[in-house]
Amino acid sequence: MEKIFELIGGVFLMLGSVSLLISAVGLYRMPDFYNRIQIGTKASTFGVFLTIIGVAFIFPGWSPKLLAMLMFILFTNPISSHIIARAAYFTKVPLSNKTKVDKLKEVSEVHLKKVKNKE
Repeated sequence: MEKIFELIGGVFLMLGSVSLLISAVGLYRMPDFYNRIQIGTKASTFGVFLTIIGVAFIFPGWSPKLLAMLMFILFTNPISSHIIARAAYFTKVPLSNKTKVDKLKEVSEVHLKKVKNKE
């Protein structure tokens, strides 16, 4: 039974490695900062998720610690990249020329009009 768990763990480790590789290629290929941070966050979170599951299958005694690590990564990685992306947007890091819609600009303009009307 232990060999089966090691095999399953190895499969998860390989899938996590492939996901992290795809993330690295995506970072290189994306046209601007915002697309890069998006692909880096989603693919790397998924890759780490699969890797931690693989390690949990290989070393079952580590499962509580690995679960805590997994929960920490699942909560902090998307939140931190969201904050970094908003900070970049408001410090005028340029969008790609291929960007067609800027929803945050539309929302910001509406919010600024409401604030000015209250004054």
